[in-house]
Amino acid sequence: MKTDDEGRAGLLYGIGAYGMWGLVPLFWPLLKPAGAIEILAHRMVWSLVFVGLALLALRRWGWVRELASSPRKLGMITVAASVITVNWGLYIWSVNTGHVVEASLGYFINPLVTIALGVLVLKERLRPAQWAAVGVGLAAVLVLAIGYGRPPWISLTLAFSFAVYGLVKKKVNIGGLESLAAETAVQFLPALGYLVWLGSQDGLAFGAHGAGHTALLAATGIVTAVPLICFGAAAIRVPLSTLGLLQYLAPTFQFLLGVVYFHEAMPAERWAGFSLVWLALTLLTWDALRTSRRSRAEVEAAKATAAAEAVAADAPAPVPPARTGG
Repeated sequence: MKTDDEGRAGLLYGIGAYGMWGLVPLFWPLLKPAGAIEILAHRMVWSLVFVGLALLALRRWGWVRELASSPRKLGMITVAASVITVNWGLYIWSVNTGHVVEASLGYFINPLVTIALGVLVLKERLRPAQWAAVGVGLAAVLVLAIGYGRPPWISLTLAFSFAVYGLVKKKVNIGGLESLAAETAVQFLPALGYLVWLGSQDGLAFGAHGAGHTALLAATGIVTAVPLICFGAAAIRVPLSTLGLLQYLAPTFQFLLGVVYFHEAMPAERWAGFSLVWLALTLLTWDALRTSRRSRAEVEAAKATAAAEAVAADAPAPVPPARTGG
């Protein structure tokens, strides 16, 4: 029962995380004229402030000693902090320079990259439908590269950095709030140092454009921390494949915002590339649902067989018929 509750909680955490990430392109333009790197530095600094206060309120500090005594986990936390820094910075820059649609493509591709990492890192074996999906995804990248006149590097970098981040979070296996605190602790000093340097060059937007703008920059801690806490909590409760399926929520919202709200161009070749990506994701979804149904049926059959064998083992031995003389 506890496992079922954990799975349901993980699913809700995942839906919350990806739903918030899907709407975050509406937030970053509000922070202009701050540049992407300054916004990134504020994300790091204010995220640590936010999670530090949360941990202080919850009195959850026991994990620090355990983490400090494990060099392997500390190294993985550093890797996670590094790749999510790349992901954050590139995504902010993409949104604020009119590349919301291309950024959304990165998160559509991410499940395919997650599968590829499963094969390369975890030595997982793919089913035929998964191979087909990966092949269609590669064709989509080729079509989009031809349409753009270059590889869709924004999309590929976002996809690979977040897939690696998800894999590392899975292996570290500590709580969402604790994991984010550790990651932002790694990021804090470089980020704070950059902001101090920027201020010394009179290039700091923080505090220079009114109280509202200053409050929005400080709010990057909340905007960053809440979905990442949810994601971290989901990553240790649900399979990596489930996280890949849930990820469809975020790029769908982002794509719709890019086309409908930000009015980004969608020429025919871009529609063709996106259509191939969606076909690949449809194949993955169909295969995942079919495999899940088959697994449940096998588990139920095994339970029924075990129950029947248990009943047979407990049944009294048959009494032989009495012999009569004659």
